[in-house]
Amino acid sequence: MPVEILGAGEKRKLTRLAVDLVDWNELGGGRSFPWREPGTSLYQLICVEVLLQRTRAETVARFYHRFFARFTSWQELADAPIAELEEFLKPIGLWRRRAASLRTLAAYAAQHDGIFPSQYEELLKVPAVGQYVAHAILMFQHGERFPLIDVNMARVVERFVRPRKLADIRHDPWLQQACKWLVRRGDPKKVNWSVLDHAAMTCRARNPDCQSCMVARRCAFKAG
Repeated sequence: MPVEILGAGEKRKLTRLAVDLVDWNELGGGRSFPWREPGTSLYQLICVEVLLQRTRAETVARFYHRFFARFTSWQELADAPIAELEEFLKPIGLWRRRAASLRTLAAYAAQHDGIFPSQYEELLKVPAVGQYVAHAILMFQHGERFPLIDVNMARVVERFVRPRKLADIRHDPWLQQACKWLVRRGDPKKVNWSVLDHAAMTCRARNPDCQSCMVARRCAFKAG
């Protein structure tokens, strides 16, 4: 069991943050993307999380339908010529790396009927699966409460509560616990998407819009 390092006050702030951001999103404050529509397959949800790494969601959205019209399943993706896959991925950059990751992930999924391990430690043994993709699989496929921790979620949490101590977000124990606390209640997908929308639209890396932020009054960054 990990050592509990979140303070009671930090937990209260994070709980309220999650509730407020979900409320904001459900009132129309967030973003709309094709992979958030009802009926989106697990295959599409997991692939999208690979595509979203180090890429703006709007960029992925623009080529989403064309990509999944061509690669309709794990098997088709696994069987696709690597050159064709790279060509499809050029519009979002890092196409060679993404193509290799998707092909490797697809090969595993095709061999296992699309079912990934349900334990985090076992998931990390799957080729092309790191912490972020593992969290996505556990949430989307296995219904577990895991956060999609990237630099955007980290920024919101750190600004609202306090900065992390370690440079790598994957290994800072306080940040990991704080993000997991965010998704402990409610629909974890809605919480994750609401936090990420807030990061993109309001709590931006540059020029954050603190004036229109609905949680600014309780935010440590705004107070400082």
